Parts: sequence; structure tokens; C-alpha cells
Amino acid sequence: MDFGLVLQTDPPASQVISLMKRAERNGFRYGWTFDSAVLWQEPFVIYSQILANTQKLHVGPMVTNPGTRTWEVTASTFATLNDMYGNRTVCGIGRGDSAMRVAGRAPNTLARLGEAIDVIRDLAEGREASVDGNPIRIPWIKDGKLPVWMAAYGPKALALAGQKADGFILQLADLYLTEWMIKAVRQAAVEAGRDPSAITICVAAPAYVGEDLAHARDQCRWFGGMVGNHVADLVSRYGEHSSMVPDELTEYVKARQGYDYSHHGRAGNPSTDFVPDEIVDRFCLLGPAEAHIEKLRALRDLGVDQFAVYDMHDAKASTIDAYGTQIIPALNA
Repeated sequence: MDFGLVLQTDPPASQVISLMKRAERNGFRYGWTFDSAVLWQEPFVIYSQILANTQKLHVGPMVTNPGTRTWEVTASTFATLNDMYGNRTVCGIGRGDSAMRVAGRAPNTLARLGEAIDVIRDLAEGREASVDGNPIRIPWIKDGKLPVWMAAYGPKALALAGQKADGFILQLADLYLTEWMIKAVRQAAVEAGRDPSAITICVAAPAYVGEDLAHARDQCRWFGGMVGNHVADLVSRYGEHSSMVPDELTEYVKARQGYDYSHHGRAGNPSTDFVPDEIVDRFCLLGPAEAHIEKLRALRDLGVDQFAVYDMHDAKASTIDAYGTQIIPALNA
């Protein structure tokens, strides 16, 4: 099983780079960041420094979207980093939640997202693609490689991931929902004539290593609120008890009273008081190292290839170190 580290690009950027270096020393193979231009610093600038200060770490956004940058700019940016540092980038992409809504725009449609996945990958790997009806090819790209991994929750998005993406990003670590969503992605891949085993499965969720479970829950409760944004969209689209979406995912958002993006992804987010302890426990990895190892083994048995640690709490460095000394070795023994 691979491991990734997910950070927000809060200033100073030097701290983000330092934590990514620490992650690589501890056996993490991927370094991810949020991508929301208004809320945090520009990630692609920081990726250049992360790549320069690591040897093998692969970097990318979790996640970018098709609306905040034109597709040829996104492709060229990835390709430039790959040309400078070797093919060590991955494009995590989704419809756009905070990045679009904070700027006053609606998230992208799935149709637009599906088109963008193909175009960005083709351009970044040196092939011709059509952008707004115009054929474009970036002539200087040689031997470029850009896997595109798609984040998804709902049935139509899961189907799109299976049809087009190189990887599937699931931003929660609930065992029941993980199994349900992986099956949906793989079934869509089969129906599209693709090899379902070729799709990399990445589960991303907060992890907090320690004995004080109440404190760990409070530090990670924000995650239930973040996921709740997407769940609320699903409820509005499919209804509260739709056969298309499991009740296990939708029940907890009934008490949701809106959301303030100024606290997005941060411990102590006041917009997440509605998230019960049960959801925090189900969606996250909390407790002593042994509890993490047990749940990660269960996720691996469901077909998860990578676990990406959301490290937005008051124990960033110690969590990275605990994974490096106790958890990653146990999973890869």
C-alpha cells in the first residue's frame, strides 16, 4: 500500500515543503495539497520547490478542477514540472467545491469534467486535443506522463471515474461506503471496456495518532463538514432516501445549517458542529497506531492502493513520524 500526505498551502510555504520532506523520509510516496486560489497559496509554485527538495515524491492537487485554469495552462504546468523533475506529478481533479464557490461560481458539470480529463491528459502527454473546438498540441513535450485521478461520491460521478480516470480518489475512510464506491467505479470501468484493476484506488481522510480519542475527534470533525458539502449536493439531486445513494452517507447531514468556507478544512471549524462522533470515527483514522493498522488492512483488503493522510490538525509532524515508524512498515511488511 502506498501512502500520501495531504496539506493545505497555508503560508509560509517553507513549512509545507518541510513537512513534505519529512513525509518522504518517513516512507510516504505522494505529496498532495488542496487547490483553491482564494483560500490558500498557489500550489503549483510550491510543487516546484517540493520536487526540488525531494527525490522520489510524486506531487499533485487533491483536487484541482476544470474551471479555475484553462485546460492547456493546467496541462502545460504539469508538463513543465515533469520536464524539470521527471514524471513525478499526478493530476487529482474534481468538479470544484471551495475553489469555485468561494469565487462565486457553481461547480463544473460532470460533462465538462469528463472532457477536461481527456484533454488535460492528452496535452500533458504531448498529444493533440481539442480545446474550445481548436486543435492544440504542446510541441516541446517529450515522453510526458500524467495520470489523472478523479474525486467522486455520487453515482454519476463514480461512473465517470470508472469510464475515464486513471485513479479514483475517495475522500472518506468508511469501510462500508468505500466498498460500495469501489464496486461502482470498477463496474463502470468494465461496462466501458476498461480493465478495472488498472484504476488506482486512493482513500484520503484525516489521521490522528494518539490515545486521547475525544481530542482527536475534535481535531478532525472538520472533515465531516467538508464531506457534508458534497453529500448535501447529492441529497438535493437524488433525495434523502434514494436507492442511488446509501443512507449511511446522507443521514448525518440533516442537521447541517450551511457552511462557511473561511474555515474550510480546518480544526475547530464552527460549521461542523452537526457532525456526530460516530461519523468522525467512521470517516477518519483515530486512536493508537494499532487502530490505524487494523483499519488500513481492512481498506487494503477492499482494494485500496493508497491511503492519503489529511494532516490538518495540531499534530502534523508527530502523525507523519508515527506513520513512518509504526504504521507504514506494518502495512508493507
